Order: sequence, then C-alpha cells, then structure tokens
Amino acid sequence: MFRKLFGKDTPKLAPPALPVVRNVTIGRTVILDPLTWRRFGSDTKFALDRDTLEITAQGVIALDDGAFVHRFYTDDHVMLQAVSDDREGQSANDFTLFTPWRSAYPGTSAQGRIWADKLRSPVFMEDDLPVYRRFWFDEETPEQAPVTFWENVFEDRAALETYARLFQTCMLFHRDLPDEGRELLLALTLEPEKGDVTQEIMIGLPLAVGEFKA
Repeated sequence: MFRKLFGKDTPKLAPPALPVVRNVTIGRTVILDPLTWRRFGSDTKFALDRDTLEITAQGVIALDDGAFVHRFYTDDHVMLQAVSDDREGQSANDFTLFTPWRSAYPGTSAQGRIWADKLRSPVFMEDDLPVYRRFWFDEETPEQAPVTFWENVFEDRAALETYARLFQTCMLFHRDLPDEGRELLLALTLEPEKGDVTQEIMIGLPLAVGEFKA
C-alpha cells in the first residue's frame, strides 16, 4: 500500500528471518480441531483446555541429517512441532502437538544418572504415567544413546536477537491408543546456554494437516 509513497518506489522489505510453516509463526493464532484429542477421552494423558494457540515464540533446530525441526510455543509452553527437509519449512509433513507434563530440577548427580538411564531405555516408566515404548531407533536394542541438538528460540519474527539457546538430550517414546491412535512422550534434558538444567516430560499427539490452520 506504500508502493509509491511521496511519488517514489519504496524499497522491498526483506522476508522474515524466521520460517513461516503452513502460515504458522510468531504472532499468529493456530486453530486446532479439538477432536484430535477429545475422541480418545480418558484413554489419553494429553490434555488441552482450548482449541486455539497464540504463538509467542519460535524455535529452529538443524539436525545432523540435514532435516530441520520447527517449534512454535505459547506462553504456557504448549508446543506445535513440524519436521521438514528444508529450513523454510516448505516440505514440512510431520506435525505433532505437545503439552508439558512435568518439569524438574535434578537435585543430585545421582538423580541425573537415573534420568539419563531412562532416556537410554527401550521403555519409559513413571509412577503417574502408563508405560511407553521407544519410538526412535530399534525397540529391541537394550540401550540407545539419546538424540542431542541445539535449539535457537526467538520471540520476534525478525530474529534480530536469540531469546534462548538450548542444548537438548532427548528421546521419543510412544504407546497405542484406541482406533489406531498413538500418544507420544518426549523426555529430555534441557540445558540452556544461560540457566539451570531441567528434566522435561511432554505428552503429544500427531497432527494431520487438516487438523490445524493459522
């Protein structure tokens, strides 16, 4: 609309530094199909009290195999995740919605070792959760080293300054739900470049492309 402001062409604006994945980025509202989780009733541990997400932060992860993980966060740490072969997210075809289950600070080195063993195990068990089987790698392998990566998190679309840089050691687990459903559990050690180490558990459900829009 300002193309010929004061009789002169205005310079073209640079594209946003952060990827816009299926129209999702900082400042956008994501509308979810609540049947994604409500259809499972009490059979799922996933719980969300609304069908809209206000995206206030965005993370970008470059994996060693050349793929990228795009994460979109709300203020209460609900996370919409997309996996893509390209940084711009144009080929994204793997979507998951995660909600936080628990966050803990490892009080002792012994607690840290116990948690590390959980991430390497073929099953994940907690007193307040059902049993989940390892989703990544071969389930039959007794122990498997977790995946590690850095995530750069931003709070503005221009990405002028990194809000947080987080080193993560994580493993993905899953269990079956009725009607061929699947529930995911993401267990990870979160090590901010500046801040305290925490142990995180998130519960997730796969999202089809038609189950969300922005």
